[in-house]
Amino acid sequence: MNIEQRIQAQFQASVETKQAAAAVMAGPIARAITIMSDCLKADGKIMACGNGGSAGDSQHFSAELLNRFERERAPLAAIALSTDTSTLTSIANDYRYEEVFSKQVRALGRRGDVLLAISTSGNSPNVIAAMEVARDKGIAIVALTGKKGGKMAGLLGPGDVHLCVPADRTARIQEVHLLTLHCLCDGIDQTLFGDA
Repeated sequence: MNIEQRIQAQFQASVETKQAAAAVMAGPIARAITIMSDCLKADGKIMACGNGGSAGDSQHFSAELLNRFERERAPLAAIALSTDTSTLTSIANDYRYEEVFSKQVRALGRRGDVLLAISTSGNSPNVIAAMEVARDKGIAIVALTGKKGGKMAGLLGPGDVHLCVPADRTARIQEVHLLTLHCLCDGIDQTLFGDA
């Protein structure tokens, strides 16, 4: 297989993964939109966290809400817990890296907020720790995972939503994660502000 064929194969695999995901994720994404929209209507905020590419996704999502997605509208309350390097490094240095998100959720989170917990494997210890604090504080969780959800799947309660990409390859999972975030942004805008 030459390089162009490899590229075409990557595109084809991405398309197939997205089609499989659409079939099983549309309902859960719609429920997540409702939870997030209700939170924002009640003057709550959405906190997002993840590592590596998932940290980038949490920042992307937060920026789309705080600034704008595809329409002009009022800013919406969102924060990416992966952006404050002084906070992250002080917690990691003074305590443990596993607490870099959970300490922030403990300090900033309030009942009625939402935690968007992102992990392609579903096994990130610091994301799991943040979920545990969110559960203790009565904060709804939207978990965005792949690979059958890992340990995160078992931490979700009846008021939470699991957005699990039906794939095992990290690159494919990440591609669907980005599309899912755009669906969330679009759905929140539609719910809060009506037709564009």
